[in-house]
Amino acid sequence: MSLVTRLAARGDGITADGRFIAGAVPGDRVGEDGTLVPGPNRVDPPCPHFGTCGGCQLQHVGEPILADFARQRILEPLARLGIEPCDVRPVHLSPAFSRRRASLRAARRNGRAEIGFNAEGSHVLVDLAACPVLEPGLFALVAPLRALLEALLPPRGVVGITMTATDGGVDLMLANLAAGTLPAVEALAAFASTHRLARLSVEGPLGVETVVAPAQPSVALGGVAVTLPPGAFLQATADGEAALVAAVREGVAGARRVADLFCGLGTFALPLAKAARVLAVDGSAPAVAALGRAARGAGRPVETLHRDLFRRPLMAAELRGLDAVVFDPPRTGAAAQAVEIAAARVPVVMAVSCNPATFARDAERLVAGGYRLETLWPVAQFRWSTHVELAARFFLS
Repeated sequence: MSLVTRLAARGDGITADGRFIAGAVPGDRVGEDGTLVPGPNRVDPPCPHFGTCGGCQLQHVGEPILADFARQRILEPLARLGIEPCDVRPVHLSPAFSRRRASLRAARRNGRAEIGFNAEGSHVLVDLAACPVLEPGLFALVAPLRALLEALLPPRGVVGITMTATDGGVDLMLANLAAGTLPAVEALAAFASTHRLARLSVEGPLGVETVVAPAQPSVALGGVAVTLPPGAFLQATADGEAALVAAVREGVAGARRVADLFCGLGTFALPLAKAARVLAVDGSAPAVAALGRAARGAGRPVETLHRDLFRRPLMAAELRGLDAVVFDPPRTGAAAQAVEIAAARVPVVMAVSCNPATFARDAERLVAGGYRLETLWPVAQFRWSTHVELAARFFLS
């Protein structure tokens, strides 16, 4: 029998002889006929939908293996480029029931509304009866939403559901839902009132329209309340956000002039502005405007700039004179911006990423410009998922 020695990037087990075995865990043994003998690192999945729902791939894996998987997901792409961090911190693994932001789908099947995630590798909807990932307050809305959408869903319609837990209550956005009639609007408003939503919005061909906003859908970033624009990006868990913010603050400690590129709502800009002047730049005008209002109201020294950093990265000349640069791009990375950061030779660079492959590519550009990868913080805030995040500190060598 072959021993399963590690997990592949998509969560399959890999045996010592190089076979990929779906559902296998390091420590399991696999016979030539595919017979699987469970090993000591296998645990019982906590969710009845595991194996069908595409939201989680690794609920059958024990925590030490989860942590090692997250670490290796980051280190392996770097190693292929000859990049080795001086220091790798312990993996931060977010707990169960901590996801404060989720995107679900609703559809009608067999005459009733169903709500859930897609099945793995499919558009088939898995109707949720339980979810050990979502914050309880978010999951508590699933059953009432089914009842609401029973009356509003067209026979073949599919509605996107974005739920975000904010300090003022849940911010709920429904996409692709026809809500132009008075009865529909009244039903939505009554739902928001009954469930004490902070805001309920609908998204259609003409954009996002707020139906009702009885409370302020805000979150505290660095101790400053920031009002979320509809559909705004927010780190998936408050726990994971805190780990990333702690890493960034440690990485740029002592810096007085900092640029936060791809700043979003100010996840890093507002905490950093407690001790530094911050230039915060992002391509989302609503997010930049929300950050600017919050910073001004709190008296934080944050200068905001709305700019598409993919088409118009901040040039080296614009970055020179800064003590540190923080950049946290989407999954596609920041190839052009990384080149300009390297050319600027800013003393410290903090990279935050949700994609180990594009992070490795951006790191290669920094290293080619004379930087050394000093410290790496792996963060697995999408528990039981193959999705991994990180923070990394580079300094001029």
